[in-house]
Amino acid sequence: MAQDFSKTLEGKVYSEDGDVAATHVLNTTTKKAAITDINGFFSIAVRLNDTLVFSAVQYKRKEIVVNAGILDSKFLSIPLEESNIALDEVIVMPYNLTGELGRDMRNMDIDPVISATSLGLPNAHVKPLMQSERLLREASMGPLSIGMLTSIPFNPIINAISGRTKMLKKRVARDVNYNKSQQLRTEFADSLFVLQLKIPMEKIDDFLYYCEVDANFNAIIDSQDLFAIWDFIKQKSFVYRKNNGME
Repeated sequence: MAQDFSKTLEGKVYSEDGDVAATHVLNTTTKKAAITDINGFFSIAVRLNDTLVFSAVQYKRKEIVVNAGILDSKFLSIPLEESNIALDEVIVMPYNLTGELGRDMRNMDIDPVISATSLGLPNAHVKPLMQSERLLREASMGPLSIGMLTSIPFNPIINAISGRTKMLKKRVARDVNYNKSQQLRTEFADSLFVLQLKIPMEKIDDFLYYCEVDANFNAIIDSQDLFAIWDFIKQKSFVYRKNNGME
């Protein structure tokens, strides 16, 4: 008769850090469950000799058996012990990644990038001009022919004398380098610059400009060899950190 008697047991779980919300309370005997509120309070139907299990990700599993004392109590307090959830080892499973950048880049089988060229679209090979390139072309335009008449182009002469053409050529070269350095931001995630090269997030743009002024920058980037590019910026990062007191 006593074993068949059922009552609603009220209680509270608690811990040293106080984060006890959403702790699961399971009566494994009756297969009934409850969950604690933000302050750790719970209520659940129990009988004598039922088994209660308290579990949460951050705590060790706790199990108690409902005895006569618990059944007669008006309120139950359950202490929880923090669980050490640190991992000894992390294995990256998707695509059989090892976590080593060089090896993973060689082993990954990546489908070709879909582009206008791969789709055979007209004028796919035509590269859009940058604004500085368009200005330079306008400043350097040759003779203009209309029917039998040919006009003498004064703009190229004036621009050459004033130095505007030379200035635009420098701007084009600067923009080309800038676009190549931004290409690195798409090839390599910012986290690689921060974690692998130890370049602070707010210094990445400054570091890339430091790479741009290197005489070998264009040749390395134009090679499109990701391993060579990575080795280049890795070597540059050593000097950059040393020059800026980051070592």
